[in-house]
Amino acid sequence: MDVESLIHSIERGVSQDTHALKSFVQSVGEGKLPISEATRWLKAVHQHGISVEETVVLTEAMIYSGARLTWGPGAPVVDKHSTGGVGDKMSLILAPALAECGCRVPMLAGRGLGHTGGTIDKLEAIPGFNCHLSPEAMQAAVDSIGCCIAVQNEAIAPADGVLYSIRDISGTIDSLPLITASIISKKAAEGLDALVLDVKCGSAAFMQTMEDAVALAQSMVNTAEGLGIRTAAQITSMDKPIGTHVGNALEVIECIQIMQGEGNDDTRELVVMQGAALLAMTMEGVDIQEGRNMMNTCLNNGTALQRFKSMCIQQGVEPELAEELIRSPTSVLPSAANQTTVLALDDGYLCDTNAMVMAIIARKHGAGRFTREDVIVPDVGFVLHAKTGDKVSKNMPLFTFHHHNDLDEEDLNSLQEITTIGSDSCEPVKRHLATVKIDSTKP
Repeated sequence: MDVESLIHSIERGVSQDTHALKSFVQSVGEGKLPISEATRWLKAVHQHGISVEETVVLTEAMIYSGARLTWGPGAPVVDKHSTGGVGDKMSLILAPALAECGCRVPMLAGRGLGHTGGTIDKLEAIPGFNCHLSPEAMQAAVDSIGCCIAVQNEAIAPADGVLYSIRDISGTIDSLPLITASIISKKAAEGLDALVLDVKCGSAAFMQTMEDAVALAQSMVNTAEGLGIRTAAQITSMDKPIGTHVGNALEVIECIQIMQGEGNDDTRELVVMQGAALLAMTMEGVDIQEGRNMMNTCLNNGTALQRFKSMCIQQGVEPELAEELIRSPTSVLPSAANQTTVLALDDGYLCDTNAMVMAIIARKHGAGRFTREDVIVPDVGFVLHAKTGDKVSKNMPLFTFHHHNDLDEEDLNSLQEITTIGSDSCEPVKRHLATVKIDSTKP
């Protein structure tokens, strides 16, 4: 494998030989290439970048390094990907809701990364829920009930798994082409017709500026479209936590509340916005407004909730437990031993709820990981009693922290730093900042 010629091309700013690049990825996936050689190539890409066309070739080679899901004629096959946020729980609602609207949803998801929560960690708070599905089991689940949510596994895009592990130790994590290929290869291996990307932007996001968020969104949209997947990226604000619940088991509770036709408008709007985009991209005669109507209907009438119950049963939850879960989630999910509620110190308006400070405290108490081996404490997290823009009065509850370990002085000080109360009224949170797509995307 002549890695030297590939690196030389990258350094000169000319396109890498397509056949050589595909051979490189195949060798990586098969474990035949020394880590030192792969590291040199990654560092060259990180330093100099590669073109959209090369990123498409790289992504396609990653896809073909492992198993791919294939689908016969029928309902559109769709999915979403989020770059990660605090309280980002939309996938749990979106998969069953889209299935109820007539889509097939083979969703691959991940665990928490850094300060952000992971879809898989949330689902594993449900007793018996099995996220470890083979590609064959994913296809069987989707054929049976229309959706599944499974943890990313070594069968799909194994070359990405190898390269990601090297990126993690070689300082090349933040390369746009490498991020793009990593994300899109796994999504494209699902055999998708359409994909919506939720690119978070703000102080509690990986992309903290609008410029960086747009650049990542454009890179992922161009690459996915280059592979024949209709794609749109929605850039959304990630300064304040999403919804009312933050933390794995607690977020499952909020999701069920929304599928019961109740719950928080902040989370619900993101779900409806993402679902409507996918329905409009794939269904004849459906525009964004009709897509929104379809999503709202299945959330309001309980059919998305019934589909969620079917998904739970399909993935290992006992039927009686699944029924109890959708009826009364707090009676099924674990709950923390201690609850500490923070009260407003003054009258005024809630001007800010700092998502990053909240995530740091929750992670410290077990809601997230510091190493890959850390075990998640599922019931640690926050429940918010007021949202940005609300008028509050002194001694009114602002939020409750659910935890097991005693709080030290640093924790108590940090809890006080989460919220900011001002004397003037504040604007409510605006989540949707921009949409990135190209002309081939319907509508």
